[in-house]
Amino acid sequence: MTDLFIFDSHAHYDSEQFDLDREALLGDVLPGKGVVGVLNMGSDMDGCEKTLELCGRYSYVYGAVGIHPECAGELPEGWLSQIEGWLSRDKIVAVGEIGLDYHWLDACPKERQQEVFAAQLELANRLDLPAVIHDREAHGDMLDFLRRYRPRGVVHCFSGSAESARETVALGLYIGLGGVVTFKNARHAVEVARTVPLERLLVETDAPYMAPVPYRGRRNDSSLIRYVIERIAEIRGEEPQTIANAAIENTKRLFSLP
Repeated sequence: MTDLFIFDSHAHYDSEQFDLDREALLGDVLPGKGVVGVLNMGSDMDGCEKTLELCGRYSYVYGAVGIHPECAGELPEGWLSQIEGWLSRDKIVAVGEIGLDYHWLDACPKERQQEVFAAQLELANRLDLPAVIHDREAHGDMLDFLRRYRPRGVVHCFSGSAESARETVALGLYIGLGGVVTFKNARHAVEVARTVPLERLLVETDAPYMAPVPYRGRRNDSSLIRYVIERIAEIRGEEPQTIANAAIENTKRLFSLP
């Protein structure tokens, strides 16, 4: 798949794991491996500012700004107004990464996560922007929020069942799939990959996390998304280029990209 063009719909190149080689990776390596677009996710206030810098420096990098549930515990006064201001900047195309994560409740209790999530969903709806949504071990509450607020957007690194994916799609959202679909024990992800409508599928890395097989456990980057595309194509009985092309078009449509 050397000629495969790919758009990574979810990455974190502001992460310190890229501090030693970020410029080389984003400047030369990834474009040389067919990466035509990256959507970088802010997860906290500092990460949002770094995302703005990346968008200004690299033509193919776009950004989302928001507060991840693990980072929602202590926020500065006026944080939501700051997020809103950043959303007016060039190449910032979504509110994210936002959501619920009940795996790490020591980092932030449920009530606070829900408060911050609701505020950001309201902001996304008011500005008519898509949301990039994180859901870990919170599927029931997440569906309640999605039914209540009806945001546009994507549930990234989708970890629910095929049934919950169908309801998510019925609510108008996209499904993001990444490295998990390549794991041997990925029963839910495989079934979701098989059944999700192609026009509602996004592919992602969540770099530097969740590297696919055969690189599981190592630092992830956008070039490795081709293993995700290959596996989804195998599951669906389609050509990898078909999956890649659909994912690019879906990403452009959802985030209103040129």
